[in-house]
Amino acid sequence: MDTLEPTGQMDPHSGDMHTTDVTSAVSEIPSDTLLNEAEEPTRQMSELELGKPEVVILEPSTSTPASYTTNNSKENLILEYAENFRRQFVHLYRDRKPLFINPVNEYGVEKVVCTSIRPTLLPYKELYDWDECARFVSDYLTYKPLDCPNEIPLQLPSSTRVLELQEGNCFDLSMLLCSLLIAAGYDAYCVCGYATREVTLMDQTRDECPLLRQTSVSKEKEQLNTDNKYDVKPPRDLRSKYLLMMEERTRQEQRAEEETLKEAERSRIAELEKPPPDKLYGMRIHCWVLVLAGKREVPENFFIEPSTGICQESMHYLGIETVWNDSNYWVNMQDCSRGIGGMSFDLADIARWEFMFPRSDKPLLLLPGDEDYGMDDDDDDDDDDDVEVPVSWVSEIFLSLADIQRRCPEGKKTILYKKAKHEIFAEYLMPDGMVCRLSMYEDNALTQPLREQEWFKHREDKLEHRERDLVTFKVVERFLAGRRLALREHVYYSNQTGSEATRSMTFDYKARTDGLEVREEGPTTMVEYFRDRDDFLLKRVIEYTKRVKKFGPAEEGHNKPILQITEYYARDDSLKADEDIAELTFSLNEERILIKHHLQKERIVAGTKEFLKPPQNENKGLADLTSDVLTAFQVDRGAKNPKLVHIYTMLIDLLNREESCIETVRQSEQEVQDILDKRTHEELKTELTVSIYDTARNDTAKKRRGEIERKKREEEARREEMELDYLAPFLARLGDPSPITKESALKLKEECLQDLKKRLIDMANLIQGRYEKETLQLKQKQSWYQQNQTTMSKEEEEEYSSSCSEDYFKIQILEQRLNRHKELAPQKYLALEARLRNDPRLAAFLK
Repeated sequence: MDTLEPTGQMDPHSGDMHTTDVTSAVSEIPSDTLLNEAEEPTRQMSELELGKPEVVILEPSTSTPASYTTNNSKENLILEYAENFRRQFVHLYRDRKPLFINPVNEYGVEKVVCTSIRPTLLPYKELYDWDECARFVSDYLTYKPLDCPNEIPLQLPSSTRVLELQEGNCFDLSMLLCSLLIAAGYDAYCVCGYATREVTLMDQTRDECPLLRQTSVSKEKEQLNTDNKYDVKPPRDLRSKYLLMMEERTRQEQRAEEETLKEAERSRIAELEKPPPDKLYGMRIHCWVLVLAGKREVPENFFIEPSTGICQESMHYLGIETVWNDSNYWVNMQDCSRGIGGMSFDLADIARWEFMFPRSDKPLLLLPGDEDYGMDDDDDDDDDDDVEVPVSWVSEIFLSLADIQRRCPEGKKTILYKKAKHEIFAEYLMPDGMVCRLSMYEDNALTQPLREQEWFKHREDKLEHRERDLVTFKVVERFLAGRRLALREHVYYSNQTGSEATRSMTFDYKARTDGLEVREEGPTTMVEYFRDRDDFLLKRVIEYTKRVKKFGPAEEGHNKPILQITEYYARDDSLKADEDIAELTFSLNEERILIKHHLQKERIVAGTKEFLKPPQNENKGLADLTSDVLTAFQVDRGAKNPKLVHIYTMLIDLLNREESCIETVRQSEQEVQDILDKRTHEELKTELTVSIYDTARNDTAKKRRGEIERKKREEEARREEMELDYLAPFLARLGDPSPITKESALKLKEECLQDLKKRLIDMANLIQGRYEKETLQLKQKQSWYQQNQTTMSKEEEEEYSSSCSEDYFKIQILEQRLNRHKELAPQKYLALEARLRNDPRLAAFLK
């Protein structure tokens, strides 16, 4: 291997090489001062109560793989290689931490860390992307801090052992996560270095919940998506530009002042929430995962914190000692005194990263003047080429579907964040199908709740997400596609009940026949929005009058009194603008119908019509109609006034539309009530769906399998009973004598043999009769063929030939069956006779 050559003194906290001459500077300092400064870190460390790394050795069992308890020749060679590398490193850099390179496994056997990574691609889509995979590892395993925070662990168990225990430290979690990510195609590495106290202890009480960040990002995307370049441009602003500029300047000054106040308040709060000083700052050992850019379309390098499963910023990591994967091991030679934000992760750069194994999938970047690096000694190169990382000693990682679905130890997990609490539940664990709950609070002590979000799965009512505002009592429920009436979102206030409550319902208009998209209700209004309707209806606004409160029980079926209904329509290009209705208002209290047409081209006003509904006679017809019922405003001066017949036709059509519109409104009210009743029933009795492929939970499949197995058992029992009690019919003829005498035994034997003989003869006669019948039919066909051979067509001859072939085949089969029956009949007779003689009930009388 290559010899590590020191170029100066290593900074113990940075890892950088300094070439300055410090001998003269040190000689000028008194020896007592040097001694006191050298003993100061030791004294500070002695004041801290720190534990020691523990090593728990297991006893191997018969099922333990041999690779866990022994090393093969390749592993022994690689251990010698690693030990040589470690000794050179210690000799050259005595002030740096020992390398984490060959810890013992759970059975006390030394293993190189590179061979402890076992890339395994599991057949679950949840473990294919890095974010889902990291989240699963952090949820499935319970994180345990290191026993000694400033010392590297002496033991590194296998990933299979970690999964079995469902707990581990940062090194255990990182090795498992790195194994899964490498198998999924990521360029992933384990990193050993230093981190802050909050990261090493998984203290997230000062961090914002990731779900809140995702929610804010999604809202920003929705706001960006609302901008459409095809929107109608607003009218030109004719105000003074100077006044506008001055107003904007004033607003900017106000915003800057507000931002300054907010920044000061944030600084004050941050100072109050600042954690206490850490005596072990910069010395806390930690392990995490590095993913380099390139593979799986990763645009840039990033870190994954295995204890939380999130993409962690570099500011939380203070330094890096080593990096490794399943093929090589690298030592950091860069300065980390200012953090790792400016570090280079080009592992092929030998000036910044010292590799252990010469074989690597990354091309080396040679130092200036060292173009012949590694080419001087061919023998050494040959020796180095023989050294490569052997196959991992860890067994293949296995996770069942139940493990994936359970996700957390005991099926649930709680994580505390800054003013938030995140609860995770396994699928089918909660009776209402809840899999996640996020609670937000006003204070850091989590005593004053503000909002609550819940996520659900496998619900029969398709409920996916519910958000509650515990201050305003606002509730937002979101549903998956496929629900009855195509309901997708329901917004209401839990402190309001009855028909006059404020609520909003969003529907999938493509799944509805009426094209309804949104329905908003208030105490005195109801507004419906439509899309893609054939009649071009866009919106319907219903205004109600307030009900008069009466004493006594509520009247059933009493609808709210309608005051006015207004419908808005889009432009129908097939009609003229002065004939195409834009707004249609039915004023029920004033007995009027108002029509506003669409605006014509090059016009600034639109035409209108107002109908006064005349009184109706006893025959439910209109009374004498006059032209006074219509008041119209026509844009074109030359347009003629409509005739009375035309007015009558329009009025009749509008009255019919009014009745139809009122009926539609009543249907909408009933639909709202049905949805509310259904939601109440669903919340009182929540039902969960089970996939037909989930045989472990599917009760229908279980019942079907149980019924099939029960019938199979009954059939086998019946068959065994029939086979065992073959003398039952003959004993019944004799009256079931309890003590069988010699006379009755001989009679039983005679009757059994006679019965078998009769059945054998009947079977032989049956086969013989069928054989003779088929032979006779064949002879008759042949005789008919001889008589009609000259007059037969080609089709008839082919039919005769196929029929004869079939008859020959039947005759041959019957002849074989008859011969076989003649051969087996005596054997069956003798076998029954021997069985009767050996029967325990008859043996004493027949010998």
